[in-house]
Amino acid sequence: MSAPAGALVLYGRAELADTVGRLADEVSAAYPAGVLLVAVLKGSIFFLADLVRRLSVPCEVDFLGISAYAAGTGRVRLTKDLDHDVLGRDVVLVEDIVDTGLTCSYVLGQLRGRGPASLAVCTLFDRLATRIVPVEVRFRGYEVDDDLLVGYGLDVGGRYRNLPFVAGGDRRALDADPDAHVEALYGR
Repeated sequence: MSAPAGALVLYGRAELADTVGRLADEVSAAYPAGVLLVAVLKGSIFFLADLVRRLSVPCEVDFLGISAYAAGTGRVRLTKDLDHDVLGRDVVLVEDIVDTGLTCSYVLGQLRGRGPASLAVCTLFDRLATRIVPVEVRFRGYEVDDDLLVGYGLDVGGRYRNLPFVAGGDRRALDADPDAHVEALYGR
């Protein structure tokens, strides 16, 4: 697939599959008796679905919904709570990307307060360069810089999540027009 100026396929299907497989092996080795995976909606569902299929241990899956940052506050809130009790369970928070750490830290705080036996983070992309709040990431797919990423769950204005690869996008072009890369990235 060709990419427009400013957009470039960075991680293809095969590379993503290999990385997800590696992470599944790491999680499986760490939790041989099984694990509860908690994903934050919506972006992480693509990564989560592939990760779950590659695990070799029993697992359950649950979801949290988090609001967007409230304007001017930097605060988020739960919009969908877990269906499972995490008390005494080994829990892995699955994220598509850990960026500033603000949302991840908030979610970890919410989960810690519920008494899990253990709590770890598994993320496909870890953007240490923009970290504001320290977050310990136990299972990391890739460390990335501050480039805008789209595809495989990552979006701009709800677009591009369903791409089977991850591309770097032109932040200014997409801020001006979220559809700026649709033609090139979807081959239209």
